[in-house]
Amino acid sequence: MHNIVKAAMISGIGAMLALAIGCSRHDNSERYILVTVNTRLPYWKAAASGLAKAAAQYGVKFDVRGPETYDPAAEAQELRNTLALKPAGLLVSVSDRSLMGPVIDEVVNAGIPVLTIDSDAPESKRLYFIGTNNMQAGVLGGKRLAEKLHGKGNVVFYSMPEQPNLEERLRGYKDVFEDYPGIQIVEVFNIKGDSGNAFDRTMHYLADKSLRRVDAFICLESSAGRDVAEALRRLHASDRIVIAMDVDDDTLTGIKQGFIDATVTEKPFTMAFYGLKALDDIHHYPADLKRSYAPNSFSPFPTFVDTGSTLVDKSNVDEYLKAEQESTSK
Repeated sequence: MHNIVKAAMISGIGAMLALAIGCSRHDNSERYILVTVNTRLPYWKAAASGLAKAAAQYGVKFDVRGPETYDPAAEAQELRNTLALKPAGLLVSVSDRSLMGPVIDEVVNAGIPVLTIDSDAPESKRLYFIGTNNMQAGVLGGKRLAEKLHGKGNVVFYSMPEQPNLEERLRGYKDVFEDYPGIQIVEVFNIKGDSGNAFDRTMHYLADKSLRRVDAFICLESSAGRDVAEALRRLHASDRIVIAMDVDDDTLTGIKQGFIDATVTEKPFTMAFYGLKALDDIHHYPADLKRSYAPNSFSPFPTFVDTGSTLVDKSNVDEYLKAEQESTSK
């Protein structure tokens, strides 16, 4: 019995020591930075919350940087500016591959690990991508739309063609439409980072009777859904379908009120939360950043971490509203 107790004590001391060593690896001088675009959007505020929670758990610093409007050139410059701050790691959402890819390479060449979240630049030297399977998100929305249109109708998309994740979502929708030749795409409209442009374009389609009737409006990014729904509300166009993206308060309210049929959710909180923890691990157990890990079957890194997407409609919107209220009350 004495030996058993002694062994248990040694085991307990060992566990406590391991825990202490694990905690001591974090240094409050470490800083992890998220660089994105349109930082004022609720989507990125949710990501900032995930970043903050992970940073608090580890006792490290964090920051969110980038322009408050959709300005890819400004985002690329903000990313370049982080070099002077010497962060332990960077999370980057790619607004424009041609602009952001070379700057990501510049940062990685300086010895700073980069993970992409939300929108990827796979040709860059980033280690891997954490985010939504955007093609599948488009398929999810496309199947819903085909069901609601009964396989026939005219559709307008609101997007930003330079942004890789939005293009992938559009491809997902188009893949579904191949099985429904009665669904026609009237336009893929570039909102240029301003959801007000989606509102104006929707009003144009609804008010001008000389135009082809548009049966459905599809928003491939997070901010347009509320403005499109507002246009429908003002012109009493309850016979049109809106499918949005993401779950900010206005979008969920639009579903409750019936002006938005459904939205496809993402997990920006999870992307940033998981991303900071992944960067912390890379910082403390450094990898050779000059290597390409994608083709390596024995790579210590994945290529893609799928944080998931689901469809929200009237049947489950209350669950998401409750989760949102709980997150803001904490």
